[in-house]
Amino acid sequence: MRLSHVIQVLDEIYPPAWAESWDAVGLVCGDPDQEVGRVLFAVDPVSAVVDEALEWGADLIVTHHPLLLRPVHGVAATTPKGRLVHRLIKNGTALFTAHTNADVADPGVSDALARAVGLTGELRPMVPAADDPRRGLGRVGRLPDPLPLRDFTARVAAGLPATAWGVRAAGDPDRPVRTVAVCGGAGDSLLDTARALGVDAYLTADLRHHPASEFAEHGGPALIDAAHWATEWPWLADAERRLRAAAAAPDAAEAARKLETRVSTLVTDAWRLHEEGAK
Repeated sequence: MRLSHVIQVLDEIYPPAWAESWDAVGLVCGDPDQEVGRVLFAVDPVSAVVDEALEWGADLIVTHHPLLLRPVHGVAATTPKGRLVHRLIKNGTALFTAHTNADVADPGVSDALARAVGLTGELRPMVPAADDPRRGLGRVGRLPDPLPLRDFTARVAAGLPATAWGVRAAGDPDRPVRTVAVCGGAGDSLLDTARALGVDAYLTADLRHHPASEFAEHGGPALIDAAHWATEWPWLADAERRLRAAAAAPDAAEAARKLETRVSTLVTDAWRLHEEGAK
């Protein structure tokens, strides 16, 4: 399967036009004419992921986070990102990114997060896209039955991959939770949106002390904060499934049907150690 064909499929699923203006999505490095037999999906384009890809023999890495988000004037091997680009090119491994265009897709990053923590039925965006209300930032859904906040927090921890960061919650531990808003990745920009939606809890990542404290003081939803990487990791399996479905379509070429895929389980969250303070 040519890399150009894989890119075409991914661009149809996650159109680059849906990405934020500041984002950097699409092909980072790689020859569109090269053949792709193995695709590795990961959240972060870091050296450990490249190690896994090369060991497995992947021809393409699809990541959620961009490698070169800010403009650069060179990729010399004297920097970590430059060395990574050199390794990829030297070994013939392409790199492709689907970031904010995957965040707002239907289904996208937050759909996968919602399902991972037990939300069922129809999901709707927290902030619908102007051109299509079925997609947009975040998702709102319901649990099959109400749970106390302490139990829902435990369900979130069980539904997401383990990290040193863990899962934290702000609010009355006995508060009933039925309606939940979620946003994969850093979602503190949607705190006011979560309050306006009237949900019982809002699950996201990277919540800062002052905004969370002020939010809790004003009432509204309980807050649940998980590791950034963990809230986005569930999307990888969905992206993998959709690429494989396209490769297995009746009109797909025989080479496409032989495409192998894998989701990386490496924990690449930045935080590696967690210790409780003195009681």
